[in-house]
Amino acid sequence: MTTTVPAVAKSTTIAATGLPKVVRGEGGYVFDSSGKRYIDGSGGPAVYCLGYGNEEVISAIHEQLTRVMHGYRYTFTSDPLEELNALIAEQCGGGLDAMVFVSGGSEAVESSMKLALQYHTGRGERTRRRFISRQRSYHGNTLGALSISGFKERRDSFEGSLLPSHFVSSANAYRPPEGATAGEVTDFCAHELRESIQRLGPENVAAFVFEPIVGAAGGVVPAPPGYAARVRAICDEFGVLMIADEVMCGSGRSGTFRALEHDDVVPDIMPIAKGMGGGYIPLGAAVYSQKVGQVLNDVFGGPQTGHTFTGHTTACAAGVAIQRIMKRDRLIEHVRVNSARLFALLHDALDGIDAVGDIRGRGYFAGIELVSDRVTKHPFPPERQLFLRIRQRALEKGLICYPSGGNVDGTAGDTIIISPRYNAADAELCEIADKLGSAVRLALNDIGAI
Repeated sequence: MTTTVPAVAKSTTIAATGLPKVVRGEGGYVFDSSGKRYIDGSGGPAVYCLGYGNEEVISAIHEQLTRVMHGYRYTFTSDPLEELNALIAEQCGGGLDAMVFVSGGSEAVESSMKLALQYHTGRGERTRRRFISRQRSYHGNTLGALSISGFKERRDSFEGSLLPSHFVSSANAYRPPEGATAGEVTDFCAHELRESIQRLGPENVAAFVFEPIVGAAGGVVPAPPGYAARVRAICDEFGVLMIADEVMCGSGRSGTFRALEHDDVVPDIMPIAKGMGGGYIPLGAAVYSQKVGQVLNDVFGGPQTGHTFTGHTTACAAGVAIQRIMKRDRLIEHVRVNSARLFALLHDALDGIDAVGDIRGRGYFAGIELVSDRVTKHPFPPERQLFLRIRQRALEKGLICYPSGGNVDGTAGDTIIISPRYNAADAELCEIADKLGSAVRLALNDIGAI
């Protein structure tokens, strides 16, 4: 019998035609216009940390709208803005107590880059204009954020108009840089960063930007032990700012509010978004340290980055409600403690599938990498579009997951991200794992790999 292989979209960066139409969400589930129910195994793009339809958040938004929807930040401050600032600062600790609120992750990274440049300008070091970041990283789709992103598919159309930047190797123990073993990744990458700063000239380098746990570009790749501390020491040695992009991995997703808490390291600047606002209203922030803030305030009177909707009053009210719920219900602690359960379920559901090369991550942030050979770790041919086929089969099963390709060389490589809501019931985690296992098997069968 001939098996008909379902058609798949060609990209995750362009919305495909014929998508189902979403009509409502409830808890961990979302429904389309045909009435089909999907369990959201990835919180959309790792955003919906409290799931859909949370009445407390909706009520906070409504109540704020009845008073005033938005007080322009350069005319007014507001209670929601000030309270959210205090809540985030308390969660961050380490002197990260100042922030600029924006509308999402790309703006947060863009603002973080501007804060770094403004800081060096305020110190009289105007030559510090260059940024160093890593291959297989993603920092956003504005031109500045895209310039420091090592994500070929998302960069290609804009090459020639991106800022000049310098890339160093990924800190990936599963796929070490050429010439290094898994156990040597930290030393190799630290040495490479030091050499890059010296080659560019420390007087020309503004900041090193990295994701503590790489999200979309790598398929959830935690840096190896000791890496963040080594990076912190090198940045301090050369006067380079450390920017930890926690847009995807932060705000509780990895089991601590800051992903770098796991490493006992504090960055100078930290963009956050996604789980910070839970998807109820677009919200992000560029959080920065007292060291940076003192220069900005003393020389300029404050940060010189912001937009029309910076500190949007209703968005901040939503953020306050989400942070209160997370604190009251101890959801970050729940994610940390219950992480082992999620990973055990994923391992069980994917057991016996030879193409599963690696299952990795932390908290409720899990990545699965598929390979054609476990020993060589050779990826499947990119034309087979395995990651997209898994998404398609998952949707047919009523599961939303987050696929990504190109993690090996920019073109080849297939990964799937699972990142459920923080308050998911155990039955939801079981359903997510079970449906993912079925979808992976069906997709592998589609390409003749099982």
